[in-house]
Amino acid sequence: MQPTPTTLTSVTDRAHPLMRSARMALVSCVLLISACTTVSPPSTQSYASLPVLSGWFEGEEVFYITTDVSHADVAEAKGANFAPRLAYALPATRPVPGQPSSLDKVYSVTNFQQASIFASAPFPMGSTSLDTAYSPLWQMVKVTWVAGRTPQTLKSEEAVLAAVDRGAVVLESTRVVLNCPIVHRGAKGALPGVSLTNPRP
Repeated sequence: MQPTPTTLTSVTDRAHPLMRSARMALVSCVLLISACTTVSPPSTQSYASLPVLSGWFEGEEVFYITTDVSHADVAEAKGANFAPRLAYALPATRPVPGQPSSLDKVYSVTNFQQASIFASAPFPMGSTSLDTAYSPLWQMVKVTWVAGRTPQTLKSEEAVLAAVDRGAVVLESTRVVLNCPIVHRGAKGALPGVSLTNPRP
């Protein structure tokens, strides 16, 4: 009976176990790179129809969608998913000025009908946005006009804070966190594939 021939690979593996380990690491690296490769989208795409709301940012109208809210009652009122874990984005203690956060502020007027006011917005829209302050996660801040003051539409965070300084409105920070991506900025552009048809105020 002739001995079974030994392949060069097996001889090399026994003689140099480090080479086998290196080869396995190379294979793992190739698989990892393959897993991270962007796959081209299919030629046929499906589209969802979502209610788009209008809001204000620095005096300009912006359009957004509300998908998830950390508070059950607010989620029901906005027709969004109840997502209590969003509340963990809030700091456990008083926020420190300058400390990075995944949240920004959205101002909701309680006793005067107007659209919400956002503290930031992406620009340009899409993957090339340069506004690093923007986040789709918002802490709701209630804005209430003081009795005897004449309400007016507030169209920016600066206008809200100026009204506070005049004693015209009071602010109340809440523990409500909303996921409200801004998807359209009118003449300044929109996310790819987003179009507006009678957006809700």
